[in-house]
Amino acid sequence: MAEISLLSPYKLGKFDLSHRVVLAPMTRQRSYGNVPQPHAALYYSQRTTNGGLLITEATGVSDTAQGYKDTPGIWTQEHVEAWKPIVEAVHEKGGLFFCQIWHVGRVSNYGFQPNGQAPISCTDKPVVVEETGPDVFPMDFSPPRRLKVEEIPSIVNDFRLAARNAIEAGFDGVEIHGANGYLIEQFLMDHVNDRTDEYGGSLENRSRFALEIVDAVVGEIGADRVGFRLSPFSDYVDSWDSNPVALGVHVAQALSNRGILYFHVIEPRMVRVDGKLQIPYGLRPIREAFKGAFIVSGGYNQESGNKVVAEGYTDLVAYGRIFLANPDLPGRFKVGAPLNKYDRTTFFTSDPIVGYTDYPILEPAA
Repeated sequence: MAEISLLSPYKLGKFDLSHRVVLAPMTRQRSYGNVPQPHAALYYSQRTTNGGLLITEATGVSDTAQGYKDTPGIWTQEHVEAWKPIVEAVHEKGGLFFCQIWHVGRVSNYGFQPNGQAPISCTDKPVVVEETGPDVFPMDFSPPRRLKVEEIPSIVNDFRLAARNAIEAGFDGVEIHGANGYLIEQFLMDHVNDRTDEYGGSLENRSRFALEIVDAVVGEIGADRVGFRLSPFSDYVDSWDSNPVALGVHVAQALSNRGILYFHVIEPRMVRVDGKLQIPYGLRPIREAFKGAFIVSGGYNQESGNKVVAEGYTDLVAYGRIFLANPDLPGRFKVGAPLNKYDRTTFFTSDPIVGYTDYPILEPAA
């Protein structure tokens, strides 16, 4: 039997994938006024292969979910109608398309919030960010407002309605964004969550909000259309946990019990051993706790992706920056072609072409 690799087919629930290379969700900030634009149809269709899985950039579930300029929404009918031709462009090429639904929580400021109000979170502690660099969003974070217990069901319902809207727009399913220090992870992580009610304290309590969202979304569109993303080892936007393995395993078991389609987890940072980048394999206990399809992301290339798939460490590997710069990434992997280099300076600009749809694609073989 041939060794399983990134280019091996995979049965993802009721969906047949032709390979295991996934387009990771990546904020692109080209949805002017939160409305998806026609140029997104070209961007996503360029990265579509017959039988390939794509996950959209993070997509807001409400007007309070906003924290960055020109990120897409899925909470109004206008958003639904704008997404439809984009989804259709992916489906026309045989792709499978999931919408990542998102609330930034305290990673925001008054200028992004309706009526200039305070961002909402599990806490009233503001974000304290000291790091600088090309991948850090320059932003002044406004102090958040702690959600009251009686307000939380309304936020849960925003995710449910966003999932319903995504299916109406034609998406095959949704990925709930519980990673990168945004609202769901603010509840999950003990460095941020300082609540003393049923949504704070114990790991079970800190997970309550996330799992209420999962239950609501599953109840609306079915578990076979739901994925969940987590980054237990991250410290992005001042959000981290004192025991990331325990957090990851607890969430994995809870999601596994609910029978969702996949669990998408961001790998701990790559480590350098003898001058070479190595994968620390920090997700193994989390992977073992989840019985459905498992997706990893974070710094993989073709060689390391093949390795973790062959060893059963994961089922699928999500690629971000190199998929951004190489719209035909699975094809390049297949023929061993060199990869385009990505340009960080154009990751978050608003240009509808430059750094978006102008990366070179391999010419078809004669």
